[in-house]
Amino acid sequence: MHASQGRSAGLGLALASAFAFGGSGVAAKPLIEAGLDPLHVVWLRVTGAALVMLPVAWRHRELLRRKPALLAGFGLLAVAGVQACYFASISRIPVGVALLIEYLAPALVLGWVRFVQRRPVTRAAALGVVLAVAGLACVVEVWSGLSFDLLGLLLALGAACCQVGYFVLSDQGSDEARPADPLGVIAYGLLFGSLVLTAVARPWGMDWAVLGGSADMGGTPAPAWLLLGWVVLIATVLAYVTGVISVRRLSPQVAGVVACLEAVIATVLAWVLLREHLSGPQILGGVVVLVGAFIAQSSAPKASSGPVAGSEPVRPEERLPSGRAAS
Repeated sequence: MHASQGRSAGLGLALASAFAFGGSGVAAKPLIEAGLDPLHVVWLRVTGAALVMLPVAWRHRELLRRKPALLAGFGLLAVAGVQACYFASISRIPVGVALLIEYLAPALVLGWVRFVQRRPVTRAAALGVVLAVAGLACVVEVWSGLSFDLLGLLLALGAACCQVGYFVLSDQGSDEARPADPLGVIAYGLLFGSLVLTAVARPWGMDWAVLGGSADMGGTPAPAWLLLGWVVLIATVLAYVTGVISVRRLSPQVAGVVACLEAVIATVLAWVLLREHLSGPQILGGVVVLVGAFIAQSSAPKASSGPVAGSEPVRPEERLPSGRAAS
């Protein structure tokens, strides 16, 4: 596949992933309001997706021998860590503040690439991150309810760090001549994540009867099982599959900036389906996020002897065994 075609496909997959992830809150919120604990919704989401991906896990069972650390890390950070830290943080600080802190992840990814992998960063990629974060501040209206609860802020920052792990580990899976299949990584990541969340959420105390009833979605009754099906199949399975593949076609930092669109998509869907109206600053912030994502993904390589963060992804044969790009 031509490099530009691969990049376009990667961008399309990243957008699909952002849309799928962004739709999770719209379906999950009615379930929570119907009586389910937020952590129980997270457990249902991850465990249901793990069961769907079980045949894929069996097909790629050799990954347990080849990449046990990658699978465990993906499950702990990219699946369980992000979800658990985020839901714990919003119990102590406003949702908007927690969401903004979590989506500082693209900036943290840029720091990882620059200072840990020691790869140069394009100005366009850096500008895209700055614009995306500034736009997110408007989308979530961070000024509307700041609460400096130290533990809550640390939990939200933990969610951001776990999201960095999602992008970095998704990229690390392709660093060999025989890369780990992304579907296998996702399948085992969900399985590991489900085990961790089982200990945290303790689902045996869940009110299972809620799933047999209906939930209110913007004044319209919707079957609870249908909403759960959306959360599991679209907002989890499809979201993770398209997200991991997009990281491999783009780069962690570019895919991370595009993923910021999740907040915009979530806000728009809540406006349409849950009647949660957008304010002027939120609309402006969404436009800024879009501009930032576009600038980052369209950044051109600098003249350099090595790969540049924010430019075309490094081919597997150009990587060192450790995943650090060869100079």
